[in-house]
Amino acid sequence: MCSAHPDIAIAAVQDRFGGDDVAVVEHLRLKVPADAREAWLKAEQGSWEPWLAKQSGYQGRDMLWDAEREEGVLLIRWASREQWKSIPKAEVDAVQARFEQLARKGTAQASGNPFKLLFEGELVPNG
Repeated sequence: MCSAHPDIAIAAVQDRFGGDDVAVVEHLRLKVPADAREAWLKAEQGSWEPWLAKQSGYQGRDMLWDAEREEGVLLIRWASREQWKSIPKAEVDAVQARFEQLARKGTAQASGNPFKLLFEGELVPNG
């Protein structure tokens, strides 16, 4: 989710219909080494993917991989910032724990999160 990181850029715009509830994109970057890319994708499919599909306001996501930086980029689309931010932290923490469990299994790492979060922020479409 979003933190007070100095690299975060937030652009605020009104939607075309003059409302305050514009769509928002959650933007995440993770360290994903080339040899662990498949394990990352499988961990996402077994944890975040099914959970996100059940969330109110979830509109889909793009999962990209930057081979040069060995980073995974996730762009998660939400119908509104309010819907995204209303998800209880305990739910997010439980899904993250499941993701890390699957990631450790896929990478044979004994503990911790094999895919370190490098950046989290949010973007608002330009209309």
